[in-house]
Parts: sequence; structure tokens; C-alpha cells
Amino acid sequence: MELPAVNLKAILLLHWLLTIWGCIVFPGGYAWSNFTILALGVWAVAQRDSIDAISMFLGGLVVTIFLDIIHISIFYPRASLSDTERFSAGMAIFSALLKPVSCFFVYQMYRERGGELLLHVAFLGPSQEHSAYQTIDSPEVPANLESRAHVPQRY
Repeated sequence: MELPAVNLKAILLLHWLLTIWGCIVFPGGYAWSNFTILALGVWAVAQRDSIDAISMFLGGLVVTIFLDIIHISIFYPRASLSDTERFSAGMAIFSALLKPVSCFFVYQMYRERGGELLLHVAFLGPSQEHSAYQTIDSPEVPANLESRAHVPQRY
């Protein structure tokens, strides 16, 4: 069974709307954590080939699942709620429930970009992106140096 293709922009738009509506009742830390992660999502959209951008967004989504649970459980208004407050709290809860599904789709995008099975989030370890840079203590000899070793040099 093939999974439907989900666009990263659609995920961002959906969570942006839910975060805007959730901020009516839960300002402060809830807003900061969610909008920061959405900014990482914008970075992941802008840099389509970056493994770091998509892995940071994925890791941030996972972290905000737990942060949303904490924010909602601590700051949920206990007094009688107006319709606006009830709607706002419902959207924040819906966002928290939808984030694991979003994580699944973002993880598929991470794999499509060349990410490994183990998540290499920037704060957990170095990325696996390869560049032309080679460290000095590298045991491998570049191919062009091996071909020069057999040719005598004249000065």
C-alpha cells in the first residue's frame, strides 16, 4: 500500500493555523515553542536538499508534542470557559494530537532526502551531509594524489 504524498507546506500551514488559534488561550511559552519549530519548517521548505533542516524540524516537532502536553495541562483554564476559549483550547489539543501524524510524514521526507534510519538531529550528533572538505587526519588519500604519485615531477 502506497502512502499519499503530503506536502511540507501543507503541514506547515495546518500547524500554523492551529498554533494561531491555540495562542488565544495559551500565549507565552506555547507560542514561542510552536512558532520556533514552524520557523525550522520554513527553513526545511527553503532548503529542499538539506538533511539538517528537515531533521531539525522533525526533532522539534517531537519535542513540541511533549511541550504542548505540558502547556495544556498546566495552563488549561479551570473556570467556566467562553466559546472562544473552548475553541482555542480545542485547536491546541487538536494540534498536539495531529503532530505524531505530521512527524510520520516529515520522517518520510527525511528519508527521501537521504537521511539514515537513525535520526541525526543537530543537538544529538553531526549531520551526515558530505562535502568536498577533507580533514587533515583523514586516512583516505584523494584519487588525484594517487595518480600524481606515479608521475615523476620535473622542476
